[in-house]
Amino acid sequence: MTIEWVCKHHTDVGKEQLYAILGLRQEVFVVEQKCLYQDIDGQDLAGDTYHLMAWKEDELVAYLRLLDPESQGGDVVVGRVIVAASARGTGLGHQMMEETLERIEEIWPETPVFLSAQAHLQAYYGRYGFVVAGEEYLEDDIPHIGMRRA
Repeated sequence: MTIEWVCKHHTDVGKEQLYAILGLRQEVFVVEQKCLYQDIDGQDLAGDTYHLMAWKEDELVAYLRLLDPESQGGDVVVGRVIVAASARGTGLGHQMMEETLERIEEIWPETPVFLSAQAHLQAYYGRYGFVVAGEEYLEDDIPHIGMRRA
């Protein structure tokens, strides 16, 4: 599977890319995971937000959002992490984490990284140096845990 990784500041994301991003987020978070919530939260086009996208030809197959440390109390915050159903089980999630950490180091060198993981993914994120930061909590009826990488 040939993947093109694209990481863009929100001011450089085209309307077709944004449409694909919002479509994939709705498909996975709202429809598949049955979480009724306001996905468009005002942060996609704010501050120094970056969007990491994985494209297979014309299909967005993986995505995540990077919120800048200035707006997030000192940590880069990774969120909205998605691998499309059509690309699961291919190792794409691991490729995405490696790509993410490289991009963060380029944009915000030596900056701690925070993410809110679904609790069952602690070991997955642990492989990339993330450790639990806080207590487990429910978000949209799904157990989550804060994790930080220094």
